[in-house]
This record gives sequence, structure tokens and C-alpha cells, in this order.
Amino acid sequence: MSITRGIVLTLVLSTLAAAIGAWGGGQYVVRRMHHAAPLHQMVHQKLDLTPDQERRIDGLERDYAAKRKAREAEMRAANAELAQAIQEQHSYTPKVQAAIDRFHMAMGALQKESIQHVIAMRGVLTPQQAARFDDTVVKNLTEQAQ
Repeated sequence: MSITRGIVLTLVLSTLAAAIGAWGGGQYVVRRMHHAAPLHQMVHQKLDLTPDQERRIDGLERDYAAKRKAREAEMRAANAELAQAIQEQHSYTPKVQAAIDRFHMAMGALQKESIQHVIAMRGVLTPQQAARFDDTVVKNLTEQAQ
């Protein structure tokens, strides 16, 4: 195998690995965000919320859903940009790196907004409700880390 051919093969494989890594990271984050459903079910079904708490939490959930939808769209757009950049050059170019960075920024922003949402919901709860909520949050986060 010639040196040039080896370099080209290395570049193509590196680019492919970067694309798969970015896509896989996005899938992981999206799956983690959708695992929040047990937390929301617990809040609405087991905490005996007052009508005022229900109203306030519903508002928080509507706001968060819009933010999540926008961040997920940004991640999909970054993946499309990444695919196009790889297809154009078949190497790890600045355009490829920019698409990966764009994806990571959107993914990080989604994670931060998710945590802010959880903390905002907690702020609506009574101390007794918050204790049960905290137990569920900790359980969800530690189970996902394993």
C-alpha cells in the first residue's frame, strides 16, 4: 500500500469515526432526555399536586418542550451539515469540525436546559414533595450513569 493511499484511508476512517461519534452522542442525549418521562409521571401522579402547582408545572413543561424541540432541530441540522461536509471533502476539514462543534453546542445547551427545567419544577413543590422528587431525580441520573 502506498503512503498516499494509507493517508487517504486514515483520513476517511477518521472522518467516518467522527461522524459516527457525533451521531451516537446525539442519540444518547436524546434517549436520556426522553427517559425523563418517569419523573414527569411521578410528579403528576404521585405528588398530589394542588391545582396551582399543576398549572405552574404545566407552564414549565410547555416552555421546556419548545426549547427541547428547537435544540433537537439544531442537532439534526448540525448532523446534516456534518454529512454534507464529509461528502464534499472526505477528510477532517475545518467544515467538519465546525459541524461537530455546532452539534456539541446544541447538545450541551439541551442538557443545561433540561437541568434548569428540573430545578424549576422542584421550585414549585412543597418540601415533602421535593424530597420525593429529589429521590426520583437522583435515581434516574445514577441509573443512567451505569
